[in-house]
Amino acid sequence: MIQLFRDVMKTSSLALAAALMLAACGNANETRAQDGVFAEPNSRTVPTDAMTMKSSFAPVVREAAPAVVNISAQSLQRSRDPFFQMFGGGQPRVAQSAGSGVIVRSDGVVVTNNHVIAGAQQITVVLNDRREFAARVLLADERSDIAVLQLEGVSEQLPVLAIDAAEQQEVGDLVLAIGNPFGVGQTVTNGIISALNRTETGISDSGSFIQTDAAINPGNSGGPLVDMDGDLIGINTAIFSRSGSSSGVGFAVPASMVQRVVDSALGGATSVVRPWLGVKGDSVSADIARSLGLPRPQGMIITDVYPNGPGARAGLEEGDVITTIDGAEINDQSGLNFRVGTRDPNDSVAVGVLRDGQTRTINARVQTLPGNRDAKEGQVLREGPLAGLQVLALNPALADSLGGDPFTSGAIVTGVDPRSYAGRLGLRPRDIIVSVDGRSVTSASALANAERGNALSIVRGGRRLDGRLP
Repeated sequence: MIQLFRDVMKTSSLALAAALMLAACGNANETRAQDGVFAEPNSRTVPTDAMTMKSSFAPVVREAAPAVVNISAQSLQRSRDPFFQMFGGGQPRVAQSAGSGVIVRSDGVVVTNNHVIAGAQQITVVLNDRREFAARVLLADERSDIAVLQLEGVSEQLPVLAIDAAEQQEVGDLVLAIGNPFGVGQTVTNGIISALNRTETGISDSGSFIQTDAAINPGNSGGPLVDMDGDLIGINTAIFSRSGSSSGVGFAVPASMVQRVVDSALGGATSVVRPWLGVKGDSVSADIARSLGLPRPQGMIITDVYPNGPGARAGLEEGDVITTIDGAEINDQSGLNFRVGTRDPNDSVAVGVLRDGQTRTINARVQTLPGNRDAKEGQVLREGPLAGLQVLALNPALADSLGGDPFTSGAIVTGVDPRSYAGRLGLRPRDIIVSVDGRSVTSASALANAERGNALSIVRGGRRLDGRLP
C-alpha cells in the first residue's frame, strides 16, 4: 500500500515513529541574508563513461548537505480514548512530528512537506551545523503536500539549494536523497530516477511524481531529491512499502510544483491558486485505442467540457483525445491537472489533440476556477423535511477547494442543527446533496421544496449514498 508517512506524532513517552523522507542540499551564496537571494540551477551534465558513474558523490554532497535541515513541529492533542472523552476529553498532550526540509533562499526560506508541520503550534528548524531557529509558516498547501517556512532571527546568509524546475531529468539519471532517517543523523543515499510522471499512486488527484529507488525511510519527509548537478529536482513525499521501511519505491513532488508553491508564498498568497482547463476525461484504454485506430493506448479522452470554460473557448470538444500539454505527455486526469496546475492563471498552453484521426495543436488560455472558494455559512432551511440544514450551492472553485470534482453540482451542507429533523436524519457538514426526487440540485432553494418520501442522493467522502426522506 502507499504509505504517506505523515510524520507520525508522538508524546515524550513514545519513540519517534515513521516520518517521511528528508533530504536537502545547498550552494553557498555570498550576498547578505536579508537580501533573500535564490541559488541558480547548474548547467545540466550527465556522466559520459562508466568511470565517471562510479566516481564519488562527495563533491555533490559537500555542496548540498549544508542546506539540509531537520524540522521538529509540536502540537497539542487531546486523548481519543472514549473513557477520557466521557470526562471532557482528557488533558491535552504535547505531540511532536519530525521531518526534514531544505533552505531555498539565503534569508531562511525553507521548503518541507505540509504533513510535517500540519497543525503545529511551534516549529523548530535545526541546521546541519546544529544551529536552531524558530520558524513560521508562510504557506501550507495540503494538495501538493508542500509547505514554505520562514526562519526567524536570521542575521547572515545561509547555504541554499537551487530549485531546478526545468524538468530535464530522464529515467536512469543518478539522484541523491539526503536526510535524517529514523533520527540517526544526516544520511545520504543514492539511486536513480525509476520513472517520471507517476500519477496513479493514490497520493493526490493532481500529482505527477518522480519515482526513485534511492533509499527513503521514516525521517526523510520534506527533504529534496538531488541531481548530480547538486540541484533540487523534487521534495520526497511518500514511499510504497508494506513494512514501513524503504522498498526501493519512493515518490517526490517535482520541482516545478515546488517552485509554484514557493512563488505563491513569497508573493504574499495565502493559498496556491491552480488554474484549470475546464475539461475532464478518462484514460485511453486498449479498447478505446483500437476503436480510434491508435497504435497504442495513450492520452485522455474528453468526456465533459465546462460551458464557457477555457477549454470550450479554445475549441476543445467531447471525444477529443488530449495527448500532450506543452509537449509533456498526458495519459489521465491527474496528469492534466498537474500540468495545468503548475501554470499561472492566464498562461497560454499548447494542447496536443487527436480529433477524427488527425493530430492538431490547440492553444488555450488557462483560467482560475469560477466561483467563490470560501464555504460561507450558507442558506438556512427553515421548513420541510430538511429544516435545520445550512446549505450552499457548489461552484467549481468551492468544489475544488474541498478536494472534489469541479464539475460536481449540488448543495454542500455547511451546518446542521442537531435538534432539527435534518439533524436526526444523520446529515453531516460537508455532505453534498446532489439530487432530490431524481432532480439535480443546482441551488440551495431547490431543497426548500423537498417533501417527505422524496428520494435523496448525497455524496459523502467520495461515496454516493441514496435514501428516501421519511
